Amino acid sequence: MKNAIIVHGRPSKEIYYSDLYPSSSNFAWIPWLQKQLMINDIKADTPEMPNSYEPNYELWIKEFERFDVTLETILIGHSAGAGFLLRWLSSNKDVAVEKVVLVAPSIDPDKKSTTGFCDFEIDEGLTSRVKELVIFTSDNDSDGINRSVETISNTLPKTRVIKISGYGHFIPDHMGTDKFPELVKEIIN
Repeated sequence: MKNAIIVHGRPSKEIYYSDLYPSSSNFAWIPWLQKQLMINDIKADTPEMPNSYEPNYELWIKEFERFDVTLETILIGHSAGAGFLLRWLSSNKDVAVEKVVLVAPSIDPDKKSTTGFCDFEIDEGLTSRVKELVIFTSDNDSDGINRSVETISNTLPKTRVIKISGYGHFIPDHMGTDKFPELVKEIIN
């Protein structure tokens, strides 16, 4: 059975603990995407990563690995969630999946983070275990995200990069919506 796992990004500590914002797995376009995938008969899970404002790779693994990852799985990650997926796939060289979609991937190319969350080397053989690897990026996202996209696409030259104008970091304040039809189209096709 085809399934998808959508991994959210890293909120600030203030947003994480604020009751003015939904949980990270229910933020931005994630719940809308989950519903769109379900409508298209793709089981979609959105794990809530523990203490996501201060990512801990080992804790995220425990939450992520509660879900089945098979040859029919589509992995979708936003920002730090995309970085997590790259690290997890790079560390699990026996795992093959249908598709990986990285939205505004963050892999800390300048190694400024003190969490060690992005302290890994991208497995150059990753694209041989994935039918397709796609990155969504915007022309007005941060330099760090742009460098992350460049690093990933240089390391994994089979990566297809889709650049969208004016979507910033792919959050509602930047996109002007909590819907992301381009992503649904990419996953469904």
